[in-house]
Amino acid sequence: MPDFSLFGAFDFGAFGKLGITAAVLWIFSLMLSDFFDTMGTVVGVGGQAGYLDKKGDLPQVNRPLLVDSVAAIAGGAVSASSATTYIESGAGVAQGGRTGWVAIVVGVLFLAAMFFSPIAGIVPGQATAAALIIVGYLMMATLTKAESEAEHDTTEPKAGINFGNLAFGLPAVLIITIMPLTYSITNGIGAGFIAYVLIRVVQGKAREVNWLLWVSSLAFMLYFVFPYLQAKGWV
Repeated sequence: MPDFSLFGAFDFGAFGKLGITAAVLWIFSLMLSDFFDTMGTVVGVGGQAGYLDKKGDLPQVNRPLLVDSVAAIAGGAVSASSATTYIESGAGVAQGGRTGWVAIVVGVLFLAAMFFSPIAGIVPGQATAAALIIVGYLMMATLTKAESEAEHDTTEPKAGINFGNLAFGLPAVLIITIMPLTYSITNGIGAGFIAYVLIRVVQGKAREVNWLLWVSSLAFMLYFVFPYLQAKGWV
């Protein structure tokens, strides 16, 4: 049974142990990690489900972000790991799931499975790896799109990412490569953001970079540098 004694066990001792500046940076890095992890998952699963518009944006994206934020707060309130979105949701989409009923059914099944988690733990990672590889394949499939949106169109798909453009191609490669190597969606997205901004600056096109990308890139640089600064005792 879960340990309900941890419910609401808030502890602000980090401010006393790390200092206000270090604690704020630590909290910011956690927020950054959760947010971009969620965005990467939402866009990937949304694309697989066919919910993205012609610009590649998810309409009313504030709704899933709001739900994810509330869930993350709830997870912290009960002293559990962050209750955030996971890329494994692509498995449900692959089976035809398109509505909120999928989340409700999965949530109920998770509650029932909680009492059988020791049995599930017997299954080795090698057995579940195949399923995750298939999920990865389904996610990669969103990188292609039809040249025409016409019904019954038989044209060959083309790359959804213009790898011929260094500013888009290289960051995309870094994102795709770094995510599995570091086991972090956030690290991959952060490397892509920083690479895109640096390439635009070198190309003399810094003015084409949206100010939000500047802020995000600086935040990611802080995110990557902070562990080093903390290890050196500088923060």
